[in-house]
Amino acid sequence: MRNDDLDAERCQPEFATAFREDLHWLGITWRAPEITQSARRPFYRAALAKLHAQGAIYPCHRSRKEVAAAARAPHDADEAHEPLYPPAWRPPADAALPPLSDPIDCNWRFRVPDGRMISFEDQSLGPQWATAGRDFGDFLVWRKDDLPSYQLACAVDDGELGITEVVRGADLVRSTFRQLLLLHALDLPAPVYYHASLMTNDHGERLAKRHDALSLQALRESGVTPAEIIAKFAA
Repeated sequence: MRNDDLDAERCQPEFATAFREDLHWLGITWRAPEITQSARRPFYRAALAKLHAQGAIYPCHRSRKEVAAAARAPHDADEAHEPLYPPAWRPPADAALPPLSDPIDCNWRFRVPDGRMISFEDQSLGPQWATAGRDFGDFLVWRKDDLPSYQLACAVDDGELGITEVVRGADLVRSTFRQLLLLHALDLPAPVYYHASLMTNDHGERLAKRHDALSLQALRESGVTPAEIIAKFAA
């Protein structure tokens, strides 16, 4: 069990308590001690130092708003659909890198190998491929608030903890391409991926946190049983 709790504002203790209660109610248990990403920060910093030594990253002083405004076809500004970072804003590949400060006070980006095809066989969606620099650009690996990005933390955890299979939503396929590049750069093994279709309502709209009536806690309180939920998704 891994608790992705790096964002302190969004990861309150009561949320962790709630997911443990939900999982135990469904009959899902785990034997090993629970892992929290906040306790693994030194591992992420070590990975960042390795990328820095390779010249695979560079400091970025552009805001997300600036990146979105400069993108040819900006997407929603989230971790999975970050707009393409303009190549013209990159420092030259042979430019000397400033040292990593402590604490870090600027964003650091991973320089994607333009034109490289990344592919993997998804256990649900089949063959997946993307071209670096076209389908996604240079992405954040460390934030100016001195926290690792979602991409770096997940790649380091999956590789170093020996994760063999990752099951997550189909909206994160693009993140998988980024994480595969990081795993390769860090000499870490890649897991097998299964990207599941997202849950939708009767109108085909993606369910979100605002649909609280369908949360496990709400369903449990309404009298729905674990067996009914498991049977629903097993069908």
